[in-house]
Amino acid sequence: MKDYLSTPSYETWFKTTKALEETEDKLVIGVISEFGRDWIRSNYLPLIKEVIRAVAGKDLSLEFVVLKEKKKEKKIIKEEIINRRRLGLNENYTFNNFVVGDSNKLAHAASLAVSKNPGHSYNPLFIYGGVGLGKTHLIQAIGHYILDTKPALKVVYVTSEIFTNEVIHSIQKGKMNDFHNKYRNVDVLLIDDIQFLAGKERTQEEFFHTFNTLHNNYKQIVITSDRLPKEIPTLEDRLRSRFEWGLMVDIAPPDFETRVAILKKKADKEKIKVPDDVIYYIAENIKSNIRELEGALIRLLAHASLNNSEITLDFTKRILSGIFGKIEKKKIDAEEVKTVVSSYFSISVEDIEGGKRSQDYTIPRQIAMYLIREFTNLSLPQIGTLFGGRDHTTVLYSIDKIKRELKKDENLKAAVEEIRRMLIGD
Repeated sequence: MKDYLSTPSYETWFKTTKALEETEDKLVIGVISEFGRDWIRSNYLPLIKEVIRAVAGKDLSLEFVVLKEKKKEKKIIKEEIINRRRLGLNENYTFNNFVVGDSNKLAHAASLAVSKNPGHSYNPLFIYGGVGLGKTHLIQAIGHYILDTKPALKVVYVTSEIFTNEVIHSIQKGKMNDFHNKYRNVDVLLIDDIQFLAGKERTQEEFFHTFNTLHNNYKQIVITSDRLPKEIPTLEDRLRSRFEWGLMVDIAPPDFETRVAILKKKADKEKIKVPDDVIYYIAENIKSNIRELEGALIRLLAHASLNNSEITLDFTKRILSGIFGKIEKKKIDAEEVKTVVSSYFSISVEDIEGGKRSQDYTIPRQIAMYLIREFTNLSLPQIGTLFGGRDHTTVLYSIDKIKRELKKDENLKAAVEEIRRMLIGD
């Protein structure tokens, strides 16, 4: 039939048909749907009979049968998607959907290598970087790839928060054997946001023994974190050293070209044409977070759809100017933060930088460290040098303390928000 039809017609109606059975006087043809069967009968039956006569040298009666396997295949695919969701894997987080650029190409290459040869290439693989840069995407892409290419392997994906909750639950219910069986009998363990194990002694103990069991049996371990192992406070040295056994790769904020590629890929996925000047405008204004980048595009597309508006540069500026004003805060430098914080608390910059220990100075100092971390891309050691050469653990303690207090102290929250407004210029 391929020789007698145009490529589109053949691809649409005959590529998936099958000759199921042939007898002396009959040919049974399998088609994938009732609609396909009826269309072929109505439009191609004379041609089919002519082709059969030319090939077989005689006329055959024809019987069309709708294949049932496709329904079964769809059910299997649906069940597979459900199973992966139960594992915690987002079906969108695959290597095919990951945009590679200079800022993440090493992490991407290492993740792909681990996926192709789990347990042998880079074990453990430790991926670190800031919020919203693609760590979770990569670690879940590893899971999808292994499940696709090595379905016999047992893969477990878990966040450190869920891991901790399972430890607590298992202790309370006396089911530690079940917990050990779940995590120590896997082929691939993917653990996201390992930094949240900080300060959790029993969870660290369990993870230490889980790590040893898996590593000793050449099972793959992949870990993500928002910081290097040495920057995670109260992390046991024995765990820290093990995290550094394999390969540590970082993901940096994407460069302009990568941001443009990410936006274009997202627009293509949504099947919406977005003009280049709009893409460039968004990419120029959001520089450090992929989630914010994609979120801005989704917001724009939603407004355009709801208002039935054409996506133009002027429309984009009108819709996104508000969020860009907030995002611009990342251009504020550390010295400006120290100046504004000291002014707010009516103390000198030297007092913030110095070693005075009363709360009149320690709280402003901790707020300044917290906001410098928020507004800049400085590392913990770099921030420490701005405050009399304090080490990274002191900086991290200060930042984490402010984060905790902000959840329960309304006065502190109001102060920090006011300082933010002063910095942004609202």
